[in-house]
Amino acid sequence: MKEIFSALFLICFFSQLSAQTIPNKKEKATEKETLEPQDTIGDVQLNNKAFGDTKDSKDKKANIQDYLIISHANDTTYVDTTLTIQKEYKFNYLRRDNFGLIPFSNLGQTYNSLTHNFQSTSLMPSFGARARHFNYMEIEDINYYRVPTPLTELFFKTAFEQGQLADSFFTVNTSPQFNFSIAYKGLRSLGKYQNILTSTGNFRFTTNYRTKNNRYSVRMHIVTQDLLNNENGGLDDTSVENFETGSKEFLDRSILEVNFENAENILKGKRFHLEHTYKIIRKKDSLSKNRLSLGHVISFEDKYYEYTQSGATFFGEAFKNAIKDRATLENFYNQIQLNYSNNIIGDLQFNITNNNYNYGYDKLVVLNGSTIINRLKGDIFSAGGKYHKQYKGFDLLGELGLNVSGDFDGNFIKGKASFKLNDDISAIASINHSSKAPNYNALLYQSDYINYNWQNNLNNTETEQLAFQLKSKKIANISADYSTISDYVYFKKDEASNQVQAFQNSNTINYLRVKVDKEIKVGKFALNNTLLYQNVKDKDSTLNVPEFTIRNTLYFSSHLFKKAMFLQTGVTLNYFTKYYMNAYNPLLAEFYVQTEREYGEFPRLDFFINAKIRQTRIYLKAEHFNSSLTGYDFYSAPNNPYRDFTIRFGVVWNFFL
Repeated sequence: MKEIFSALFLICFFSQLSAQTIPNKKEKATEKETLEPQDTIGDVQLNNKAFGDTKDSKDKKANIQDYLIISHANDTTYVDTTLTIQKEYKFNYLRRDNFGLIPFSNLGQTYNSLTHNFQSTSLMPSFGARARHFNYMEIEDINYYRVPTPLTELFFKTAFEQGQLADSFFTVNTSPQFNFSIAYKGLRSLGKYQNILTSTGNFRFTTNYRTKNNRYSVRMHIVTQDLLNNENGGLDDTSVENFETGSKEFLDRSILEVNFENAENILKGKRFHLEHTYKIIRKKDSLSKNRLSLGHVISFEDKYYEYTQSGATFFGEAFKNAIKDRATLENFYNQIQLNYSNNIIGDLQFNITNNNYNYGYDKLVVLNGSTIINRLKGDIFSAGGKYHKQYKGFDLLGELGLNVSGDFDGNFIKGKASFKLNDDISAIASINHSSKAPNYNALLYQSDYINYNWQNNLNNTETEQLAFQLKSKKIANISADYSTISDYVYFKKDEASNQVQAFQNSNTINYLRVKVDKEIKVGKFALNNTLLYQNVKDKDSTLNVPEFTIRNTLYFSSHLFKKAMFLQTGVTLNYFTKYYMNAYNPLLAEFYVQTEREYGEFPRLDFFINAKIRQTRIYLKAEHFNSSLTGYDFYSAPNNPYRDFTIRFGVVWNFFL
């Protein structure tokens, strides 16, 4: 069905190609450039002239700046059809810059994290199976749109053996007040190693509406996702040795033996999310001082993670030979908001939230005379607020939340201040405190494998983070944060069973990160540099990251053929220092701590040629072309090699109808 849907979707879009009209040349958008700030929390200022709201609209042609993208947080940007080095970094499966992540060998598999961000504003435990969630689109990942004419975007990229990656998107405003969008990202890739086929799909539908008097506004999305991976447990020990020798007979990776070839896991979810606001007292003109609105957010998500294996192997003894583990979560979210704005006080929001959750399994487990329950369910009531104020050049933002009743304690407080010194330099400082219950799968887990059954009573993980950011094109973009983490929850192998279980570190972890981005341009040449330094003080070695992670891109840019084509070509180096890289457990779909062997210090060189012709961007890349020259010691996780040299092609095509 996914393949049929994708084909029909592409046919519909290509059938409209003959009606394509290219916008005028006012399209030099900077990456993620922000428009004018919102007048209240939840409002977006729009240029109605492009939508036929004035009599002279017939003579107005739509500009690229009129095609608006509105994030979950109401940050507004517009469609960017330029070709930049940032677009090269984002041309991947996740469609975002994946610096700090290293992918597994096949497209659509998981990623190992080289860095971590402990800033949190969540009051509820996460689902678990975090290795499956890199491509799982959360509420914060969904954008909304407002466009003067129908907009289509087609994304395509080749995969690894017998498959492809495609992302099709369409949005239209049927009136200045009503917009809807529909999109589907589908992937199928066989991979180079045995039993690592991936098949994923992300369907999104969004809509937003506001009345003509702008008193009532609503936005909604429906998302369904299924992320399937065949699992092989990585190379066995003999194949690891054969891989590292670089012998020609093992360059065909399909002949390397893996730990098992009879398992798969899948993460499936569907979500309905709606936000609407009614303005009781609205802004009538620039002299209005008081605004009052009532908001409501409702969200329902149903998801499950399932691991199946035709024969029990590798993970110890089992209750039965055919393994089928399924964990489910139903979460119903309701929030009432009261928003008040005043020219002197600023923007205030008070909210009350109810979370109804139901996580667990369909059976009880009796192990060693103890019964492991099958459900964690109940209601959490919480209260919170937000504050926003612009004062003497400073932009101040505060947010807090507290669980008032229910089985899970939790709270957070976040403060942020930004200041623009001049046209080039801006600074941001933030502070965050969070107390949150561990993920559901650390609290309760059931499996047909005997050693993967537990019910834990764990403390909340407490984090504090202080962060600073300096942005300057002339100097550099510099960010630094310092975090302290108490009662950190992690996975590692239990010494008795030699199988992975959840543990908690009772000591305090101190974690420092400093990141520097700087691009140096000389004529048509440029050198884009990203450096990440990390330092961890952890007595138990439960949080492991490389000390240095770098990315350097040397590239050339120029217009060709009388400016009919814009070309970018260059080489990118990725590198990180050796450290005790986390290992991957496919049964839990989690990474776990190992301290047996260090991995890293292998360079990854990519050569790319990118071109833009009108609204089409074409990408050609020779990935990891140095793989046979610098040694076969490249791994994404222990026993899971990184990708060999390969050539891949892709395209992004925008239609403005």
